[in-house]
Amino acid sequence: MWPAYGQAAFIRTGQSEIQASPNQHAAPIASVAKVMTAYLVLRDHPLRLGEGGPTITLTDADVADTDRRRGREESVVPIAAGERLTERQALQALLLPSANNIAAVLARWDAGSVDRFVGRMNAAARALGMTHTRYTDPSGYDDATVSTAADQVRVVIRAMRLPVFANIVASPSAVLPVAGIVHNTNTLLGHNGFVGVKTGSLDAAGGCFAFQAIHGIDDKRTTITGVVLGQPGHDQIAAALAAANAMVERIAGRTRHQVPALPELPQPPLAPGTAPRRHRPRLHAPRRPGVEAISTRREEA
Repeated sequence: MWPAYGQAAFIRTGQSEIQASPNQHAAPIASVAKVMTAYLVLRDHPLRLGEGGPTITLTDADVADTDRRRGREESVVPIAAGERLTERQALQALLLPSANNIAAVLARWDAGSVDRFVGRMNAAARALGMTHTRYTDPSGYDDATVSTAADQVRVVIRAMRLPVFANIVASPSAVLPVAGIVHNTNTLLGHNGFVGVKTGSLDAAGGCFAFQAIHGIDDKRTTITGVVLGQPGHDQIAAALAAANAMVERIAGRTRHQVPALPELPQPPLAPGTAPRRHRPRLHAPRRPGVEAISTRREEA
């Protein structure tokens, strides 16, 4: 069931408990932290499907912060002083190409400062019963931002209940005013029932992936929501995607009939002759024994 390395957890339709690998421990989660960031922004500033929402005007300070992050080889999107992003566009930049600079922009916009926003992240984690989680930044670049796979499943469940969040993470690409076309780092999207959610990687974190997939299990449409953390390899994101894909295949059963993932969602237009690159990682996660059940009842708090 479980990847050979790191930790993992999942819950499927009809279950009341999160199933977790036996090695759960607080560990860096990289950009999977952005699930909580997006969840809080949408909780505080709700959007309807098709709505852009309020406008955020980027400043010289935002550009300087972006340059600093680029110098540290963080994941960023190009921006310009005076650029105007809608809330939806900012969330697209956060969740598709995984822009750390926009995580900071959203944190300041939502809470007035990054520190206050991080405080809200930790308050939300406590309310969701994420007892082994500590956020120190809104992007996950800080390896002091730690959690467990089981804890992260809790916030992924909540975030995927928000139609705008689910719509964005199901999008292969988006168009931003200055950055132009940006692509989703989740290259499993549209394969094997995967409908989102968020990748992440850091030297300290390894490859990480929070995911949701929809399959037919015992002739019933079944949603599988899970998280894998700490996947090693030269391409850490590919390793995390492969580990999640192998988990889903084992949960669903290789011979089961797959239910269509979701009705086709409207996508932003691509420039002529441009298409997102895709690949399907090879599977290499062997079976591991052991399972721990974790109640999700506090997640409803």
